[in-house]
Order: sequence, then structure tokens, then C-alpha cells
Amino acid sequence: MTEQTRAPATPTAVERPGDRQAAGPVIDERNRRLAHAGVARAENLLVKHYNLSSQRQAFDLLRDTSQEFNIKLHTLADVAAQLPAPELDASGWMPSRPQGAAPPVPALRAVGARLDSPGAILTAALRRTLGVTGARMGNVQLVENGMLRMAKHVGVNRRFSDYFAFVEASTTSCAQAALDRRQVTVKDVASSGTFDDGSRQAILQTGSRACHSVPLLRPNGTVIGMISSHHGHPLRDLAPAQLTVLQELGIQVGRWLSWYRNTAVVTALNHLHTRAVGHS
Repeated sequence: MTEQTRAPATPTAVERPGDRQAAGPVIDERNRRLAHAGVARAENLLVKHYNLSSQRQAFDLLRDTSQEFNIKLHTLADVAAQLPAPELDASGWMPSRPQGAAPPVPALRAVGARLDSPGAILTAALRRTLGVTGARMGNVQLVENGMLRMAKHVGVNRRFSDYFAFVEASTTSCAQAALDRRQVTVKDVASSGTFDDGSRQAILQTGSRACHSVPLLRPNGTVIGMISSHHGHPLRDLAPAQLTVLQELGIQVGRWLSWYRNTAVVTALNHLHTRAVGHS
């Protein structure tokens, strides 16, 4: 099979019985807990480092900064928790960080979309991946707070998106690809030993019978995210040309996301630092 060179039509989901069914109260509670945990780490850091009066004050600083700079709250919180805390007399969180231009993403040129935000980059990358693999279902996850967090999805139902909103364990192809830092193809979900029973059923019930996961790599080779295509029938091995295109896509998109976190998000944190010092 050869690589598709033209951009495919945007995939659309076909609603089936159960598509609107949530994964259940246990998964809902887990998702709320894990979503809060990442923000709470940043809140605790701000309270302690800036001697703020409460976690609420820390949350307000994070929320207001995320809104002002149009950055996802959980992304801002994750970068704040990952970077060393600044000195209180510093002019910013990381004031000497060089900005630089956004790195090019030639692997997404065929998609023909504006690539000026994380959302646009991830949407285009998912669309391109589905075009290369020939799938109509897929999702993008980003590494946050030590987990894979769902960022984009298409073609899957709500039970799937709820179940995989956060992936902690290595009992999925995406987690295995992140652990190994390489592309992983599961040719038959029903018989593969990659998944635990819960993950397997969540995938099968959405109509996926096979999947392929592509790691998004930072310049240092670590994983910043994952793109997975889901197929309605068992797969053979992807062709070498397809794997090469997807590897380049993973490198280029990972580099862009790293640049974004090191520039736009750090700029927002510099602003947050100035405000937090004024409150302390």
C-alpha cells in the first residue's frame, strides 16, 4: 500500500446504538479526580512558593492567566508543575528563555489547514494520520501529569472517549508505544495480549478491530503525545512508506508542541509569576 498524497475528507462519526452512552459512574469519578490532580499540583506549588493565602487564590491566578493567554488550564498547570520554580526576585518564571520561530511541520502541508495553534496542529495531525492509514476513527493524547490525556478524537463514541480520557497503565497500544517510543500496530484487538479486558471491550464496542499508534517525540526523544488510528477490520503490517511518513509526522508535531510549551506557555507563566509576586 502506498501513502495517500491528497488530504482526505474530514472523517465523520456514524452514530450507532449506545454512542451516547457514557462509560459509567466509576470512570466519570476517575476522570474528575485525574483532571483535578494535575491542576491541584500547580495550585499547591503556587501556594507554597508564593505564600498565597489559599488554593483558591492559586486557582484564580492559573485560570485568569490561561484565559488571558488562551492556553488550556491543564496545560498551563502541567508546565508550571514540570519547570523549576523561579526565584521570587526574578523578572519572570523563565525570563531568559529564547522565543524563536515555530518549527515547520511539512508533514501536515497536504492537510491544507492553518497551523497556528495546538488545537489546529493536533486536528491536522490526526486527519493526516487517518489519511495515511486509511482509518476513519482515531484520537490524539498528550502527556500530562505522567499520563496520556485525550486531546482530540473523531469517529469514536462517548464510551470510548470517556474510558480513554486518561490512560495511566501500559495495557493499551498507545501506552505501549509511549513506553517503547516507537510505532505500535495491533492487528487484531480481539486476540491481542496488549490490552486488559476493560480496554479491549471499550475499543471493540466502538467498532474498532485494529489500531496503530504513533508517538509524538520531543527533540530529546521523549514522548509528548500519541496519535492512534482505529480500524473497523483487522490489519496487516503497514507499508514501509506509511511508517516513514508517520514517523516524520510524529517527530515534527512533537517538536512543534515542545516549542509551544517552551515559548507561549512559558510567556504566560512569566506573567503569572509577576502577578503571584504581587499577591505574596
